[in-house]
Amino acid sequence: MEQQKSLIERFIRYAKIDTQSDENSDTHPSTKKQHKLAELLTDELKTLGLDVDYDEEHCYVYAYLPSNGNGDPSEDLGFIAHLDTSPAVSGKDVKPFIISSYDGHDDILDPDEFPELKDHIGEDLIRSDGTTLLGADDKAGIAEIMEMLSYFKANPDIIHRGIAVAFTPDEEIGEGTLFFDLDRFHAKKAYTVDGGKFGILEYECFNAAMATVEIKGRSVHTGSAKGLMINASLVANEFINLLPDNETPETTEGYEGFYYLDSINSECEYARMQFLIRDHDVVKFEKRKEFMKDAVFTINERYKTDLCSITIEDQYPNMALFLKDHMDLIERAGKAVSHAGGIPSSEPVRGGTDGAVLSSRGLPCPNLPTGGYNYHSRYEFASVQEMVRSLNVLICLAGCE
Repeated sequence: MEQQKSLIERFIRYAKIDTQSDENSDTHPSTKKQHKLAELLTDELKTLGLDVDYDEEHCYVYAYLPSNGNGDPSEDLGFIAHLDTSPAVSGKDVKPFIISSYDGHDDILDPDEFPELKDHIGEDLIRSDGTTLLGADDKAGIAEIMEMLSYFKANPDIIHRGIAVAFTPDEEIGEGTLFFDLDRFHAKKAYTVDGGKFGILEYECFNAAMATVEIKGRSVHTGSAKGLMINASLVANEFINLLPDNETPETTEGYEGFYYLDSINSECEYARMQFLIRDHDVVKFEKRKEFMKDAVFTINERYKTDLCSITIEDQYPNMALFLKDHMDLIERAGKAVSHAGGIPSSEPVRGGTDGAVLSSRGLPCPNLPTGGYNYHSRYEFASVQEMVRSLNVLICLAGCE
């Protein structure tokens, strides 16, 4: 119970710090406020006696706890979590609230709206006051990693392998690994601790790209516009209608890919749209990118001028391609989940993690659960019991088998 209490207090301490990233920023990190949590973690890691390396320019925290066993560096294992919270919902003035023995009745967490809650009856849940997100994504992961380190420092008789940890900024805007220095990270294999439901191990994710579509219209006085005006806002609507309406996030699941209109800004003379392109299958992913280009061609043919253009930037790859030769990491995590009282399973991530890019860079990095739910929303919550089980998974993995 003392460990559970410490974990809850640690998580709440971190959740109260506003660390939202900003997708419209051109700085790294995207927001200075992420440094506040990074600095706190740096101090706490130093207090635990770890070797800490804080990249103050880019807001990365690296730390290392040497093995108290045979010290074989090939057995070192890493754990990674991100500092920032999603810009989708406010993360300012988060007020975490503990529901003891949730009975299905709550002003914010209604099982009729979120059926998953029916599986958490009797558990202790943590949510915000409903005006902000909670920040379990990924402060639950940070708290679990820190509590694991604290456990081994408090129990020096328990043998563990060398443990490398890293806390990254800007994961939520796809820039979490932009300045990640593999040479400063003391492990050649790792896990991101950034999942949700306890027991689910993730080693597949989308291939991801962002497409920016720009449309140049022609503004003419509305009284004499016939045959002359080209309304970029209406052309943008034409472009959207060229995309399949059954291949959006709200109509797909599992391994199904999609196109997502992330933002649109338009007026008569100019429109700019950003789309997310996602697919687990790399061949289908490339076809989706070509489909978007063909849509641009169709618009330009329709108007007999190059008024529409597109720029496509790859964001991250499906980590399954890079983890297929490192499935021992999944097997070990499955055993740890079983040891912690869970039933291991796997699901494809319908999103991405820092681990996707890190795996492509040579650091195999599947994803572990944290016990958090309803991420990026005011209905976000964390199960205390699942957080404790997730912590026990980390302890089991870091311990020498």
